[in-house]
Amino acid sequence: MPEQIEQEDENPDDGVQIDMISAGRMDEMTSMEKIHFILDGVRDGKVVILESGLSPDEESKLIEVTMAEISPDGFSGIEIESYPKEKPTTGILDKLFGADESKMTVIGPANQIETLHKDSELISAVVSAR
Repeated sequence: MPEQIEQEDENPDDGVQIDMISAGRMDEMTSMEKIHFILDGVRDGKVVILESGLSPDEESKLIEVTMAEISPDGFSGIEIESYPKEKPTTGILDKLFGADESKMTVIGPANQIETLHKDSELISAVVSAR
């Protein structure tokens, strides 16, 4: 599994770390590797921005795994927002077979990120320090 990006002088009191992950790096991973990579970062309090987003199946699995790992004394879950594709899908078969991947996805700890606004051109959020 790919290693998490680490910062040498990381101080959690300084703010929130944002990891921006390229499409190339995500393309090298299996779906489960992507999910674990994302959740490892979010559990550490990071906001993860994916350049190419996730397929609908990957996003569903991410939510499923997250729900199984939520605990009252620790992990509080995720907040996830995605830009839609620029072109609308052509039919139901495209949706069923995952052809409508998002072009960018923002994922962060549910207790630290609050989405204020989302449309096809802007995701506006407030991210609080731990």
